[in-house]
Amino acid sequence: MTPEELSAEIQNRSAFVAPLREEIARVLIGQNHLVDRMLVCLLTGNHLLVEGLPGLAKTLAVNTLAQTLSARFGRIQFTPDLLPADVIGTHIYNPGTQEFTAKEGPVFTNLLLADEINRAPAKVQSALLEAMQEKQVTLGGSTRKLPDPFLVMATQNPLDQEGTYPLPEAQMDRFMMKVIVGYPQREEEREVLRRMSSTVTTPAANSITTLEAISSARAIINDIYVDPKIEDYILDIVFVTRSEGRAQLSERQSGLDFSNFDPLITAGASPRATIQLIRGARCLAFLAGRSHVLPEDVKAIAPDILRHRIIPSYEAQAENLDTDAIIQSLLNSLRTP
Repeated sequence: MTPEELSAEIQNRSAFVAPLREEIARVLIGQNHLVDRMLVCLLTGNHLLVEGLPGLAKTLAVNTLAQTLSARFGRIQFTPDLLPADVIGTHIYNPGTQEFTAKEGPVFTNLLLADEINRAPAKVQSALLEAMQEKQVTLGGSTRKLPDPFLVMATQNPLDQEGTYPLPEAQMDRFMMKVIVGYPQREEEREVLRRMSSTVTTPAANSITTLEAISSARAIINDIYVDPKIEDYILDIVFVTRSEGRAQLSERQSGLDFSNFDPLITAGASPRATIQLIRGARCLAFLAGRSHVLPEDVKAIAPDILRHRIIPSYEAQAENLDTDAIIQSLLNSLRTP
């Protein structure tokens, strides 16, 4: 396929993006960044971790996306007494037939909201994360495939809230991105006030596209061109989070010294970050209708992909430097191609 043909094909297969965003915006006020990141995860076959306080329309966002896709939507409210069987399903004995029948859990859906995932014990968290990784579950010795596409948007409360169980770093690494959802802008909240003060229920979103269109888009995203210089930029971003990587970069990029980050980072990003950076950048290019990746795509997606993969040191915490501040400083220290 020539570059011209690829560009025309991407324009054709991404035609649903603008109407989809408009339809979601008709129901969901603000949260544009969250909507874009949900689309990225959906188109790349990955999952999203969202941190924010209750009442910020996280449930409404994923439910509205499901409506626009005519997809199945499920929701699990995680609590301390939840069991793995409440997530993946179980076998129920039928006295009439004297047989066990499988009852599938809420994980068998297209878009699943795992609400307040860090309020459940580790065994339940692991059951969901295994299903996310394998895209299948085992019930009574038989393996059952999950629907395709399968997107989990897990929400968690800030860890200083009571009754939370932090996700281990190895499990958080399975999420493609971690997005922080904040309070809406004043005019956005004014619109929320006016809309929700009415006794009329929130409008439902109309179906805009299909799951088949999502699958078709996935196939073409892999063909989006990534220049070798962009590949080097992605590798530089990941390597600068690691102590040995910073030493190598200082040798490659003469005149730049990254040693000042050594006291700030306890552990850097894994190779999963490299993979997800190129996937996310390609997807942003697709959403923009482009057949090639720009450095701005990488820079835009990097904070959400690295946020839960970098562990700040105690020294950084003492200086009130959170992960986002460290990531921004790392990006500013690198040369953009």
